Amino acid sequence: MTDCGCDKAKAELEEYLHNELARDDARDIREHMAGCADCSSEFHVNVVMTETVKRACKEAAPEDLRLQVLTKLRDLQSTHESA
Repeated sequence: MTDCGCDKAKAELEEYLHNELARDDARDIREHMAGCADCSSEFHVNVVMTETVKRACKEAAPEDLRLQVLTKLRDLQSTHESA
């Protein structure tokens, strides 16, 4: 086991979270987090934040808001086209 250290683990945490690291680099980060409560905690915060953003992005705007935005965009477009 080669401890990659906190600096490397934290710098590559986002890539690790999204499975974007080479196998050896991912293994080094995983092994480091197994023994480092600070990096492990930061990883879990990132997991929760990523899941929260994903859920928020799946929610649709209320229909009346969507219609208001589309109407405003069309109004602006027609004003721009006739100018």
